[in-house]
This record gives sequence, structure tokens and C-alpha cells, in this order.
Amino acid sequence: MKLLLFILTFLSFNVYGQKSPTENAQPIVAEGKLLYKSEMASWYGTDLFLEKYKETQNIGGYFSYTDNEEAKCVFFSRTEIPKVIGTITFDNTFNIKTANVDLIERDFTKNEYELFKIRKLALAEIQSDTMFKTYSNTSLNIIPIIYGKEKKVYVLTGPKNDGVVIFGNDYLLTFNKNNKLTSKKSLHQNIIPIEYGGKTEEGEEVEASIHSHLPETGDFITATDICTLMLYEKFAKWKSHNVISNKYLNIWNCEKNELVVISREVLEKINNSQEEHNKGD
Repeated sequence: MKLLLFILTFLSFNVYGQKSPTENAQPIVAEGKLLYKSEMASWYGTDLFLEKYKETQNIGGYFSYTDNEEAKCVFFSRTEIPKVIGTITFDNTFNIKTANVDLIERDFTKNEYELFKIRKLALAEIQSDTMFKTYSNTSLNIIPIIYGKEKKVYVLTGPKNDGVVIFGNDYLLTFNKNNKLTSKKSLHQNIIPIEYGGKTEEGEEVEASIHSHLPETGDFITATDICTLMLYEKFAKWKSHNVISNKYLNIWNCEKNELVVISREVLEKINNSQEEHNKGD
């Protein structure tokens, strides 16, 4: 088994000396980790802000973003011209004890104002377009990001109940430099709830999970998949999660937060080779 895993890893980086699918997927990994940092800031930032800020009727909303190595959760007012009424700043540990809570009212920075505007536009789309679906015991989480020259808003479905991880029912809206909506699409074609905390028939904890992608979703794991895994993998106690598509097997290492992608063709050759090897034992 260890030999097989080594071969899988080796082949993922060295198939015919060409750029591997693992390397091709790294921009997705980077964007997924960016979404994760934003959602973590929102998770803990909301708790810290509401603990300190008691005039909840003044809250118009919030969003999070990454600023260099820091993650910030920004709350804005309900006024006609919104102001920032709270800024919660985290380092990479997301330790709430060392987070900085700033309740001084201020104007948006230039970057924050751009994030605010595309978030507002995305919210209007969600409320007016039946493409965006909602399910009981879930909520839609809006994540605006400005990544290089790209302006995007991801929409994830989060569970309200413990013991379940939700993949799917996620969306991507893309805007141009003038904040005009240029595209919107559903990333997965369905909602995929996976319960965790169960036991195998042998009484052992389930350490891996899996879901598949239809051709419309694409061959690679999505940035939203990676974000969701990083948010919930420790609660689920998963060691790995596989995403199977027509072309690839995507293996996400939940302990190292690393991705290996193997083509189904190479995987079939390895399996055939392993079967031949077992026959000879």
C-alpha cells in the first residue's frame, strides 16, 4: 500500500516530464485557501464583534478579506452612506485571544469600498435570480474577493446544524474593473451533504470522504471545496477527501492541506500494475 501511494505521488509530478495536473491545480488551491481565510475571519470575527458591540440595530452587514498576512472582518453601518463600525484583525493562527478588535467608526479604505460594492451587487443578484437556491438548516455565505485584477464573489452554502459538511450549492459571480457583472454560474449542480462522526463496520472512525463532479463542474476540485474542507476537516477528523471527475482523481490531504491530482488513465494503469503484482505474490 505504501508503495502504491508513493507511485501515485511520484506520477502526479512526473508524468512524461510534462507539467502535472497537480501543478495545474495550484491556482485553485491558492484561491481556496484565500476563501478559507476570509470565512475563518467571518466566523470568529462575528463572535468577537457581537460580544463587544451592543447597538445591533446599526449593523448593515459585514465581509472579510485578506490584507497581506492578516485576515480582517469588517462590519459596516446601516446608514445611507455606510461607515465601518468595527474591524477585527487576525493573524494566521486565528487565535481570538490575540485578535485585535477596533470599534472606531471610520470610512472604508479604497479596497474595502470595492469589496463592499461587489458584495452589494451580488446580494441583489441572489435575491432576484432563482438560480440561487436555499435549503432548510443552511445559509448562503457571500465571500467577495479581489485577487490580482480579478473581482469575484463566491457564494457558499453553510450548515446550521453540527455533524454535517456541505459541498455544492455554491456559485461564482465575476465582475469587471467597473463592477459590471460579467458572468454568474453554479459551480456544482446539486447540494452534497456529508455527515461525519460515524463509525465503520469495524467500529473505527471514518477518516476519509468523497464526492464526485459532473462534467459541468469541471475536472478539478473547486476553490469552494477546498475552503469547505479546511473549515470542517478538523471537526470531521478526516485525513483525506477525494473528488472524482471524468478525467481526474483529486486527493486532498486534510492533515497537510495539500492537493495531489492524478489522471484516471494513469490511475487505471497503476491499478492494473498492482493487480499483476499481487498475482505474483
